[in-house]
Amino acid sequence: MNIYVSNLSFNVQDEDLREFFAEYGDVSSAKVIMDKFTNRSRGFGFVEMSDNAAAQKAIQELDGATVEGRAIKVSEAKPREERSNNNSFGGGGGNRRSFSGGNSRY
Repeated sequence: MNIYVSNLSFNVQDEDLREFFAEYGDVSSAKVIMDKFTNRSRGFGFVEMSDNAAAQKAIQELDGATVEGRAIKVSEAKPREERSNNNSFGGGGGNRRSFSGGNSRY
């Protein structure tokens, strides 16, 4: 079962997340999601547990638990939705010129 964990302290690392859940059963993977630009934690992560019963028990007992002064939220992860390339932000733009005034030709 894939588990979503949010409201994590920015100090929590992958291994910390693994340890929180290892008490309840075998943890296949534990990953704190990092910002790709700053390389800092985004405050949430995912834990994969192979035993669904152990995962459910971990969710029940850890949801609302305080970790490093923060009440974490723990739930079953929802499947990621497909993103389409269609957006509703309007047209492609074309060749637009800005009129800034002054001695500019445009």
